Amino acid sequence: MNEYESEPIRGLPQRLPKGERILWQGEPRWASLARRVFHLPTLVVYFAVLLALRAVLALSAGGTAKDAILSATWLLPVAALAVLILTVYGWLIARTTVYTITEKRLVIRSGVVLPMTLNIPFAAVESAALRLHGKGIGDIPLVLSPNHRVAYYALWPHARPWKIKQPEPMLRSVADAERVAEILAGALAATAGRGDKSGETALEAETDTDAQWSSHASAVA
Repeated sequence: MNEYESEPIRGLPQRLPKGERILWQGEPRWASLARRVFHLPTLVVYFAVLLALRAVLALSAGGTAKDAILSATWLLPVAALAVLILTVYGWLIARTTVYTITEKRLVIRSGVVLPMTLNIPFAAVESAALRLHGKGIGDIPLVLSPNHRVAYYALWPHARPWKIKQPEPMLRSVADAERVAEILAGALAATAGRGDKSGETALEAETDTDAQWSSHASAVA
């Protein structure tokens, strides 16, 4: 038995109030999550550069090609272990994470060691965005109103990178992200229509070339 088997509904610590429905549930794609949270391609390049430098230094010191190879390859197990550990950790994060969108809130259940459930009512959400990475996978960060803040360390890795002073909860590396964003936009619009919050809520659709955030806004309230 694991710590999540006691959940009355997968991803939720308790049953929803009467009349509130689940609109969508999903989890991060682990390969995309591991790549983007731990920057595995950059790490591989870093170790490759170190290997090359050691080989060059060995040759410049008068060593043979065999000496250069031996000098470089001792670092290979360290590099492989580091990449393996981060890859497995990314898999564990994805395996223990469930995102749930209901008619009134976003619930993030996560925690490899210490299980945690974060409940974000749509009344606390000012806007949301969509960043596509390709193959339908994307990130969906939410901007919270100033009087609703969550500590960055409590959100990580389900937080928009570098937004530390004003953390933004984020659905990371979800499949079919455009459809999920549409579901979220509809729920936010319905919340605003019921008068559960004041002001306008918008969903910005942003496509990603893996480097830039180019956006076009579409209002949902």
